[in-house]
Amino acid sequence: MKDSTLTAADSADPEPDGQSPRRRRLVRTAAMALAVLLVLSGSGMLGYVAWEFYGTDIVSRRAQAALTLEIRERWQHPTVSDLLGPDVSPSQGSAIALMRIPRFGPEYEVPLIEGVRDEDLARGIGHFAGAGAGQVGNFALAAHRDSHGEPFHDMPTLRPGDEVLVETTIATYTYQLDTNPNDLVVPFAQTWVIDPVPVAPADAPPQMPTFDSEVATDALITLTTSSELFRTDDRMVAFGHLASTSPK
Repeated sequence: MKDSTLTAADSADPEPDGQSPRRRRLVRTAAMALAVLLVLSGSGMLGYVAWEFYGTDIVSRRAQAALTLEIRERWQHPTVSDLLGPDVSPSQGSAIALMRIPRFGPEYEVPLIEGVRDEDLARGIGHFAGAGAGQVGNFALAAHRDSHGEPFHDMPTLRPGDEVLVETTIATYTYQLDTNPNDLVVPFAQTWVIDPVPVAPADAPPQMPTFDSEVATDALITLTTSSELFRTDDRMVAFGHLASTSPK
């Protein structure tokens, strides 16, 4: 008589793929965990991009508006260093002036901050170390185009002859642009554009200003920002000169 007793091994039907149910469950669990991780990673990246380009913009605009009011209130009761103006070296991160650019509209007014660190550019337009507002030399500035309040978002619309007004405690300095910012894009590593006398290399566009000497004799202004709306290592540059000074 045939033995009808089955062992545990005999009772388990083999899987078509040769895998046990337990192994298949482990594979499904691992696959699900990987899928969740990928979804979360994608969500995190989207969240970072949204914050970088929109969140920082909202926060910085509010902070810059508040700082503008604070500067004007401070000017009502100026300190000795305020009255001395650009002759006193400002401390890193301090608010040194307010900038207006008529081309950008009547409401445009942004704080100028000493320094070009990330935290400085989040508060307004950053000032490179060197000549101050109205001084002989190169008053060189930088600002964001696509985040942190994007003060230079519309820089490509600037044209030669446009005015840039820089107001301090003691005066308003009116600069006039000499070049079109769309004519000069340089790699971030090219720092000649912020030199006291920005002497252009031989391969620079012919529209660039020329100087008789490498010793600063004029009060200049240089505006720099990203050449593209998204991350790039290239900078768009515009040069100008001091046209007039209106003491307060």
